[in-house]
Amino acid sequence: MPEPSTSTGPVKGPASYFPSIEAKYGKPISHWMDVLRAAGALKHMEYVALLKTDHGMGHGHANALVAAYLANK
Repeated sequence: MPEPSTSTGPVKGPASYFPSIEAKYGKPISHWMDVLRAAGALKHMEYVALLKTDHGMGHGHANALVAAYLANK
């Protein structure tokens, strides 16, 4: 699968997972950011566990979302 690209080059880091997350789980990234925001103050792995347990998300996708969320918090 080719890397997503932008006018400035390939997307790197957690955002590179976003297209596959949206395709697999059928929700926009903004939905997942709202889920994390609504969870309150948690540690990184607690957010990951929440996405995995409550939303059936795989570890890599959950970790990418949490990393992006915490980086932009």
